[in-house]
Order: sequence, then structure tokens, then C-alpha cells
Amino acid sequence: MTFEALKLTRQFLNAVEDAGYKEPTPIQSQAIPPLRSGQDVIGIAQTGTGKTAAFLLPLLQTLKYAQGDAPRALILAPTKELVLQIHHEAMKFAAYTDLRCIPLYGGIGHKSQLNAVKTGVDVLVATPGRFLEIYLRGGFEPKKIKHLVLDEADRMMDMGFMPQLRQIQEIIPSKRQNILFSATFPHRVERLADEFLLWPTRIEVSPESTPVETVEQLTMELPNQRTKLEYIEWLINDRLLDKRLLIFTRRKEDAESVARYLQRSFPFEVRSIHSNKGQNARINAMDDFRSGSVQVLVSTDIASRGIDVPETEMVINFSVPSDPLDYVHRIGRTGRAFRSGEAITLQDPSERYAMERIESLTGETVRKLEVPGHLTMHETPRNEKQLQARAIDREMRKRDPLYKGAFHERKKKSKKDIAKKKSAGKQR
Repeated sequence: MTFEALKLTRQFLNAVEDAGYKEPTPIQSQAIPPLRSGQDVIGIAQTGTGKTAAFLLPLLQTLKYAQGDAPRALILAPTKELVLQIHHEAMKFAAYTDLRCIPLYGGIGHKSQLNAVKTGVDVLVATPGRFLEIYLRGGFEPKKIKHLVLDEADRMMDMGFMPQLRQIQEIIPSKRQNILFSATFPHRVERLADEFLLWPTRIEVSPESTPVETVEQLTMELPNQRTKLEYIEWLINDRLLDKRLLIFTRRKEDAESVARYLQRSFPFEVRSIHSNKGQNARINAMDDFRSGSVQVLVSTDIASRGIDVPETEMVINFSVPSDPLDYVHRIGRTGRAFRSGEAITLQDPSERYAMERIESLTGETVRKLEVPGHLTMHETPRNEKQLQARAIDREMRKRDPLYKGAFHERKKKSKKDIAKKKSAGKQR
């Protein structure tokens, strides 16, 4: 299969060639024909297999050229990072056309985005909330929208966007083409599809929730965060060279502390992105990581689906995600576009159960790495040990409601029991 066989016009074939695409991926070769014909489509494929191009190329070709001032296509995504990634790809594929594509996302003032939309737009790429805000401020007329794309629909459901999606459905025309793309397709997304799509063509090029085959998955058991940091430090010294490394943490506090520790240890720049970072700081960090001027990026799950840097060869999970689907998306940041990649998950004793859930979801056993003999096993601090014990207790109670662990409530002793104990002591 070639892009020419998919009947893309010359300006898009040129853009695809400039982007370095040699041949269509399975999701692209299967999704582009029905999308070009105007069908509603549900696309399910692993992250990193070209889903964005699969819906952008036929959509942009259908629009053809700039027309009027009102948007004719709306692409909704759950996070700012993903909006910017899609917009970047859209501009790349529309390079030989005059199509206008504008991103709308929160974290910055409305004025610049309002002014941009009022100058005329063909494709809006937006988070649901910011789309509604710009609409309510009179930014555009939605009645010309004939194509709706819901990207990363499972994440939208996780983030509680359903009320906003229903509001958007009420203000855009009911007669339109609907496209839903995602890496996973749980029941709640199936209900969303039933509500938004009419007789859709379902395209699934890989089993749901399976990691990309080109990613080598590994795990290592380490006792605490301090030992994990020392292992990462050794790994960077020993193996990173000129590769790009992406580190994921569960909490934003951990992302900040890991980045600070590594920045003190190495001469190159290390950045972190999380919800407490300003919008410009996050965008700049992503751009610098993409360009290679930042070699190590530490992130929370907020950006696990918005980082599209094919050159990322290694991912480290500093902490195991509580949601197994987040694991699939984290490690999908490497091994993109069928390149090889490596994902190492570091787990402390309390994270073993989360790792078991991941293996149950993916149907794969992650290979365990031996701990390097030279690595210092630091003693776990008292507060971290308590947090681990509480996490283990919570897991055990989920499995056995009668379980009583290290932090179960102790039975209060009555005055009678205390008197008996004192009496027994005197008799001795």
C-alpha cells in the first residue's frame, strides 16, 4: 500500500513526503478511504502508530482550501499538549494549501485566541472547555462545522468532559461527519460513540490496550525513591549518550524533585512539566525536548498522550501508574512510528500490585531486570515506609475485606482488661 493508492492529492502527497512518511501505517491505510468517503469512523490503534495522520489527511483533503471565516471542522482533544501536537501535524500536512488551522486551549488569556479566530479559520483544534469559552464570547459561528473529531476519547471520559461534549453537540450541526479515535475502547467510550456517531465503521488494527511491539518492556524492583534516583543517575551515565529520555512520575511533586536532583547531577539541561507549570513553560519544555536541546524531560501523566517525539528512545516509569491504561500511553511515547524503544518501570514493594494489574490488562509479563551489583540499596525513610505500608494495606483490603494489616484500628482495652493485666504482673 502507498499513499498514492489512497488517492491523496498531490499537495498532500508532497507534505507527506516532506514529513518523511514512506508508506501508510495499518490504521492510515484502513481509515483514510472511509473517511474520504464521508463515513463516521471509530479508529482504535496503539499510540504511536499514526492515528493523527489517519484522520488529518482525509479531513484536510475534504476541506481542500480556505473558505469563508467560520470553522468547517472541529477537532477536540483532552489536553493542551495534545491540542498543540495535533495543530503542529495539521500545519505540516496543510503546508501546500491555504487552509487555516487554529489551536484553542486554556492557561492563557482569551484575547489572542479570539482575535485569531475572527480573522478566519477552517479547522479548530481545541480542548472542549476553551472551545465553549471562545464560542460564548462570540468568537465564531459554529453552524458551518461539518466534521467533528474526538481524539483520545477514553482520556476525555477519564477527565470528565462528557457534559461539555454534550453542550458542544447541541451547538454544532447534527448533520456532520463524526470521527472518534483512541488507543483504547472501554465501555464508557462505547457509550460515547453510541451517542455521537451514526452507523460508524469500526477499525481496530491492534488488540485493545496492547503496547507497541517495538517497545522493549522491562521492570526492576527497588526499595525506595532514593535508590530509584541513584539507578537513573547510573543509567544516564552508562547508557544515555545522545539519546532522549522521558521520565514519568505519578505526582507533580515527584516530577519536580526528580528533575532538580538530575539537574544537580548532570551538566545538560533537565526540565519538568506538570499541572503547576505555567502554560508557556510547558510549551517551551516540549519544544526544546522535541528539538533536542533538552535531553531529559520529567513529566506527570498530564502529558503522557501529548508528547510526540519519535526520537525518544527510552522511557522510565519512576513510579508505577495506578491506572494500567496510563502505562500503555506512557511507554507509547517511545517506539513511535515503528522505531525501536525501551521502557523501564521501577517499582517499590507497594507498587507490585499495580504492576500485576498492568500485566493483566496487556496480557504480557514484563521481564524483570537484575539489580546492578554496584547499586547502593538505601534504607527506606520512615515516612516513605509508612506510605508504602498504607498502600499495601489498601490493596489487600480490596482483595479481602476482612484483611487487617499494619494500620488496622486496634481494639481499645477496657479498664477491666487493664486491671487484670496489672494483677497478673503483681502475682508474678
